[in-house]
Amino acid sequence: MVPVYGGVTALSELCKRVGSCLTGEGLHYEVILVDDRGDKRAWATIQSIAATDPNVKGIRLSRNFGQHAATLCGIVRARGNAVVTMDDDLEHPPESIPTMLAACTQETPLVYGVFPVRTHAWYRNISSELMRKTLKVSFPDLNDSYTSFRCIHHVLAEQLSAFELSRPYLDGMLSWLTASVATAQVEHGARRHGESAYTLRKLISHALNIFITFSHLPLRMATYFGTTIAAISFLYLSYIVIAHLTGSITNPGYASLMSVVLFTCGVQLVILGVVGEYIGRLMGVANKKPAFAVQATTPA
Repeated sequence: MVPVYGGVTALSELCKRVGSCLTGEGLHYEVILVDDRGDKRAWATIQSIAATDPNVKGIRLSRNFGQHAATLCGIVRARGNAVVTMDDDLEHPPESIPTMLAACTQETPLVYGVFPVRTHAWYRNISSELMRKTLKVSFPDLNDSYTSFRCIHHVLAEQLSAFELSRPYLDGMLSWLTASVATAQVEHGARRHGESAYTLRKLISHALNIFITFSHLPLRMATYFGTTIAAISFLYLSYIVIAHLTGSITNPGYASLMSVVLFTCGVQLVILGVVGEYIGRLMGVANKKPAFAVQATTPA
């Protein structure tokens, strides 16, 4: 199952390599390519591949819903005993799929392909590792070795459709469902097609979605921060009152008063913003906002 966004030129090679390694193992398979509307050439390319390869199925979303939503779309429509998710840029080697399939059982329904050495730029590796550690603190149940190269047993994959999240995060959902996780070391291929679609803005947006949807840490931080500011304000107020009564201060001053008021108001607005993000997510669930919408599929 492959969400297609920026690696359109790699799709033909990807499908051939998947077919070659799985056919060589005597396995029946289907390749589901989900067009997440990142490249105007994607749907035509998918249709062309599906027309010549009966094992390839194409799904076109009505707009860009994001990698996790597109991946979820493919997972819920998969029909095999296991579902392998991978990127469209050949950084995930198809030749590692049989190894992951062998490790994926009903007792261990989730297998991640992990990379001893990543081919990303150094700053991307550092930011990814920092993000991983931060997520682990805020979401203790999160599987440590998560990647987008996954093998999911069909029993576990079927349970993902029970979630009604308008902005899904697959690894968080899977962590809620199972703690039986295995890993398989795979080579991290070099990107030869296109560029990463994850800009700094998208990475920040993705991180915020994870924190707000799967962790109460922002609310706790807002509570702790608000409590700390309230305590400091109370202590400062006590100091002003005592100093005024003892004659140390005859005029507390307009500037100091306004500084405290403005700072406190700023903290309140931050807390309201955090609460508002949570309320927005709850409204999305209450209104049953779909995670994705399918516009077209290739002929079966």
